[in-house]
Amino acid sequence: MSNLSAFLSQNALKVENEKYVASKRFVEDGKPIEWEICAITSEEDEALRKSCTRRVPVPGKKNQFVPETDYPKYLGKLAAKCTVFPNLNDAELQNSYGVMGDDSMLKKMLNPGEYADYLTKVQEVNGFEITMEDAVEEAKN
Repeated sequence: MSNLSAFLSQNALKVENEKYVASKRFVEDGKPIEWEICAITSEEDEALRKSCTRRVPVPGKKNQFVPETDYPKYLGKLAAKCTVFPNLNDAELQNSYGVMGDDSMLKKMLNPGEYADYLTKVQEVNGFEITMEDAVEEAKN
């Protein structure tokens, strides 16, 4: 039987932040600037999902509801929460783009392709083998 001490918090390997070039448009000294992405805890992820889930009435069933998660909203909040650098909550940065809110900041800074790639990278850093977008597409088919 294996030793349970390997499962103790102090013995678990820490998840390192990852550097990622989200866009080649942000440069310093001629080189693209790397963004820093961190992983979040399962509790934080659950809170994000809950904030993006609403109750939707079941058609034809009075007083019955099913939960529906707004996945684009969830992924935007997840990406914003996991972005360590640049600081998306910086007032000067938000003012320069004319937006408020870290998830809105990401959408304004990155073009659609960069944003989609960034969401995929954030999911990868958080241990999702299959991206949420793939899972949603699979569920639709």
